[in-house]
Amino acid sequence: MNMGRSRPEQQKQKQKQNQNQKEQRSKVKDNAKEKQKAYDVDEPMELLPFLIKHIAGAGRNKIKSMLAHGQISVDGKPNTAYNFPLRPGSKVTLNKERIVEAPPLEGMKIVHEDDDIIVIHKQAGLLSVSSASGAENEVTAYRQLMAYVRAYNPKNRIFIVHRLDRDTSGLMLFARSEAVQQQLQNNWQETVQERMYVALVEGAVKQEQGTISSWLKESKTLKMYSSKYPNDGQHAVTHYKVIRSDRNFSLLEVHLETGRKNQIRVHMEEIGHPVVGDKKYGAHTKAIGRLGLHARVLAFHHPTTGELLRFETEIPKLFLKPFQTDSPPDKK
Repeated sequence: MNMGRSRPEQQKQKQKQNQNQKEQRSKVKDNAKEKQKAYDVDEPMELLPFLIKHIAGAGRNKIKSMLAHGQISVDGKPNTAYNFPLRPGSKVTLNKERIVEAPPLEGMKIVHEDDDIIVIHKQAGLLSVSSASGAENEVTAYRQLMAYVRAYNPKNRIFIVHRLDRDTSGLMLFARSEAVQQQLQNNWQETVQERMYVALVEGAVKQEQGTISSWLKESKTLKMYSSKYPNDGQHAVTHYKVIRSDRNFSLLEVHLETGRKNQIRVHMEEIGHPVVGDKKYGAHTKAIGRLGLHARVLAFHHPTTGELLRFETEIPKLFLKPFQTDSPPDKK
């Protein structure tokens, strides 16, 4: 397990990502030029008659549709007015493809996107995928991303690679094809080089760092727990290090060696320091009004290029709030 990378390595990767983004933007511009056609205005005329006169094979209704979808620009500015007065010297540009506006994203933002994968930063409170009893219009990260990619091509799809609990914030990885999804899931342990969380837990964790290893099982009430017997369940290994601590709370850096359901939450409860706000796994406080768990770092080898990608987010400011006061923790 990779516990971190040196700053020069991170800077080098950042520079490479910036270069790749520049190349992608340049490619988009080149493609856009190929899909545009420009017409010079030689005499005063309204926009709609001008377009009917110059666009061969396009009827009035089709041209009106082009105007409505923002495909027509005058001197570089989109224009939808049929009767817009054109003057000699102006330039009218036709974009052969519709201008696509991606739907807004709620409770999440895209931090990386390419032809194979999308990485998002999910806020606490947003479901990764629909719950078993969820309504058809339930807002989830998966449904929003599906709508996002289909806005550009109705045949596009998104595939779940892993999940975060509703009340856990942080980085999530999605695949853009079933083949990439299978490749990532089947080689998850080898592909993922680093998964680091920050956890705000109850009480003062006395041991500065440690490792928790157990075999996890799920009860009939869908609560995960550690079996008393070895090899009875799924092996789960969690490494932690104390970042900050006082008599009421501790802020931990948590590295996952395995990725089992509710793994961190179970292990924190078992060492006597449940995650803040996690009533299901023994928490007694509501110090920050949410679950004190955030997926801060995700590093993995790209499924197609093999390049090591590393994404890092800030520690949520709410996680530092309990250390800014000496008052006792709020009880539920």
